[in-house]
Amino acid sequence: MMRSDDIENGHSYSPADLGGARQRRAGTSGGNYSSIPTHHHNQGGYGPNSYDADSLKKKSTSYSTPTFNTLSVSGIPGSGTGFFTSTCHLTEGPNQPYYRDNFNDQPHSCSFGTGEENGIWMNTSDQAGTIMAFLVWLLLGYSAWTFTALAKSGGVPPFLCMIYVILCTLALASHAKTTFTDPGSVPQAAVPNERMRREMGTPDQPLSMCSQCQTFKPPFSHHCRICNRCITRMDHHCPWMNNCIGGANLKHFILFLGYTWSCSAFSLLLLGWNYFMCGDEDCEFNGLLTQLVRAVTVLSIGALLFTSSMIMNVTFGLMTGIGTIDRLKKKANDTIAEAIEEPIPIRDVFGIGAYWTWLLPIDPVFEDYDRVMGFSTPQRLLREEMKGSSSDPKRSGMSKDMLSI
Repeated sequence: MMRSDDIENGHSYSPADLGGARQRRAGTSGGNYSSIPTHHHNQGGYGPNSYDADSLKKKSTSYSTPTFNTLSVSGIPGSGTGFFTSTCHLTEGPNQPYYRDNFNDQPHSCSFGTGEENGIWMNTSDQAGTIMAFLVWLLLGYSAWTFTALAKSGGVPPFLCMIYVILCTLALASHAKTTFTDPGSVPQAAVPNERMRREMGTPDQPLSMCSQCQTFKPPFSHHCRICNRCITRMDHHCPWMNNCIGGANLKHFILFLGYTWSCSAFSLLLLGWNYFMCGDEDCEFNGLLTQLVRAVTVLSIGALLFTSSMIMNVTFGLMTGIGTIDRLKKKANDTIAEAIEEPIPIRDVFGIGAYWTWLLPIDPVFEDYDRVMGFSTPQRLLREEMKGSSSDPKRSGMSKDMLSI
């Protein structure tokens, strides 16, 4: 599922180029920020009121701001986490460590593409990927239609057929979210976050810059030649999704694999039960249904084997922190045993929302969006400082240039 031309070269990114971002976070009296680029790609969420508390930011990958009425608040007796509550404890307010970033930096143009100016993320440059993605919908739709016909003829109990159709619907919804969700493209205005500048912005471990995009290149990101963008935490480019698999759509990809695997296993169980347990003519497949069942059986076996291998591949990546592209590079260089990557926390994939949201193809809310994505933007940092200044009258020295961005 990975294209060999997804691997690219990079070069050093000098920390001296980050003066605007460092000045914004460190300074409290304001200044001229008119030179900061305005091309950006940001999504709303949570963040700290304190402008130097980089590790406490809460960002969301959703286009719209979700409602967090179910969040547990620490300090309240009886508050806790459960299946319908968030997995974190947030304290939000003017004098609290968290703030809600409602600003929408998404482009408003109704155009398809992978550029920053496109309002709808969709890879239109790969015709083969478009055909393969459409084929996924065709095959899943065919299997659901076949089981509906079997239920109508009495070969399969209607209740079990309904469960199968629901699984197919969830698989297709996850496929659509994976295809049309920005996988984590790095904008032109991307800058390293505070922790990254402290830990990596040294001569021995310099920050890197993509030689193709001419932008900051976060760790574990790669330039996809098909999408023509740098993708943060990129695992591979999947032709079946017609999209890259990165930090922002990995959850939807895992859900698609899980629901497709469930569809395949469930269909084989139903058809096997009918083959071995059917004792009268009412449940036998006759005529055209026999041919449809044979095709679904072959399709289910192939999908089960393929998704099983991909689930093991993704599980290995989560447990080791090494994506598919990086693993192939390390194997080619015989450096897989020297890997220093750490396992990816499950909250960095499925978010910190209620557990039931993990099962649905909806955008996750990350505990620290900038940390998960590996970059921030000057606009996001400015809003963070303005939030802190609005809650602290002593830090209100912001110029007109800052307010005009």
